[in-house]
Amino acid sequence: MADSPRRTPAAKLWGGRFAEATAASVEAFTASIHYDARLYRHDIAGSKAHARMLARQGLISGEECDAILKGLDGICADIEAGTFVFRPDLEDIHMNIEKALTERIGAAGEKLHTARSRNDQVSLDLRLYLREEGEGLRRLLAEVQKGFVTLARRHLGAVMPGYTHLQRAQPVLLAHHLLAYVEMFERDRDRLADCVRRLNVMPLGAAAMAGTGLPIDREFVAAELGFPAVTANSMDTVGDRDFAMEFLFCCTVIQLHLSRLAEELVLWAGREFDFVEIGDRYCTGSSIMPQKKNPDIPELIRGKTGRVTGSLMGLLMTVKGLPLTYNRDLQEDKEPVFDALDTVRASLSITAELLGNLSFKTDRMRAAASGGFMTATDLADYLVQKNMPFRQAHGVVGRIVAHCQERGQELTDLKLEELQSFSSLIDGDVLEVLKVEGSVNSRLSIGGTARARVEDALRRLEKNLGITG
Repeated sequence: MADSPRRTPAAKLWGGRFAEATAASVEAFTASIHYDARLYRHDIAGSKAHARMLARQGLISGEECDAILKGLDGICADIEAGTFVFRPDLEDIHMNIEKALTERIGAAGEKLHTARSRNDQVSLDLRLYLREEGEGLRRLLAEVQKGFVTLARRHLGAVMPGYTHLQRAQPVLLAHHLLAYVEMFERDRDRLADCVRRLNVMPLGAAAMAGTGLPIDREFVAAELGFPAVTANSMDTVGDRDFAMEFLFCCTVIQLHLSRLAEELVLWAGREFDFVEIGDRYCTGSSIMPQKKNPDIPELIRGKTGRVTGSLMGLLMTVKGLPLTYNRDLQEDKEPVFDALDTVRASLSITAELLGNLSFKTDRMRAAASGGFMTATDLADYLVQKNMPFRQAHGVVGRIVAHCQERGQELTDLKLEELQSFSSLIDGDVLEVLKVEGSVNSRLSIGGTARARVEDALRRLEKNLGITG
């Protein structure tokens, strides 16, 4: 009796084992081409390196390799021209490109997938993509840093209140405050560099999960693609998304730093602080209240932080509990990475613009730094220099502050005789100590707000960031 005829869905490159075509609902549910199409350049670059290796190892002929390379170049040109038709039924960028290649050059295209799997192929594509995008983010971060340094140089002498617990604490230079963000973003740049260094390992050759018995040369492919090393364990390779999670963490911290800046701009732009004016081009109005000027850009940057953080949390939960090696769950890696990356890139770009459209109200800032007993710590330090133990000095100054509060006075309102009634160690030189400028310029410890220290920091940062003139 003859075997029952089998219906093989020829459209699927993996369909030989299946008797029925994939349900339309399954095709829609499993397709990723609508977002992973952005990996086309990286997929094509990986395929070209792989083809050259196959030819070098005698697994395909030189003529077949030439046809593959030419075909891939044509596909790349069509994608960039917007004429390539992506087919959702082919699931992803890998299958779309391979199918198009085979239709263009025939059987040679079917040989391209020799000794590789989509499991190691997707890891390669994503690593190539994040390596490139990581460097792009580092350049954007540097532009934001330059914006802060430029503002700091412009407002070097301006004094403002420094805050703890959102309460006025000690006077600082506005430049010192601005340069704090430069340090945050420098850590972000370093973190991205470390992340890129760890992800910059070539995964192709792990195949589905156990490697391949064919005589491939992984080191050759790594050299072709600019990877300094190849992955060490095929099972770890195809199931590994540490590099994507780490990249998302880097994005999240960048966005958190932007959110902290955004919060300060929202506060400072309000009448209660009134420290900064944001350019009209970067604000919006109210549909009902004609007088309103809303800081929508900082608010949106702050709001998008939840989105980026959510992407990180989502991927962490996707990977949690996955057994080795590859599982289709890992298809969920790219959307959060892409969305977070796009969000952070856009936030950095608009921040770089925004910094060039801020006007600081330095007179208002200085007035705010003159009240609220901002130099109380300086008075305590003065007593310490007179050989009083700090805890005693703290208590003396606390009593002086209480005395002022009872009378509605500031420290600078007190006469020398009044100050001396609290401690005989206080002398006429204390009056200079209680001035805002004296307080700021006394902070000469490394990393302090003294003008001399801030000028040193500015020179260092301007040199590192290539700012001249």
